Amino acid sequence: MKFLCLDVPQPGATMEKYQPHMVDEARHCWQLYKSGVVRDIYFRQDRPGVAVIAEADSVEAAQKALGEFPLAKAGLIGWEVIPLGAFANWELLFAPGNA
Repeated sequence: MKFLCLDVPQPGATMEKYQPHMVDEARHCWQLYKSGVVRDIYFRQDRPGVAVIAEADSVEAAQKALGEFPLAKAGLIGWEVIPLGAFANWELLFAPGNA
């Protein structure tokens, strides 16, 4: 199952508090990428942070994997995990009257 995962800064989190964890954060993300959990990762353009496309068997499994990030373990970020499904409305484009 595919998920959109958005980091959620926790109260009191600052870039200064993130800094000691960033190398380990990148290493951990690389391990999750190699294992197939992290499929894509992007920097957010609306605020500091990331958006991750993840693959897991369930929301709980995705949350557990994301909870292992060093920033999450340090209590600096949480995650919003949004399950995604295939877009199934393509037929509407070809329905009578929509041509």
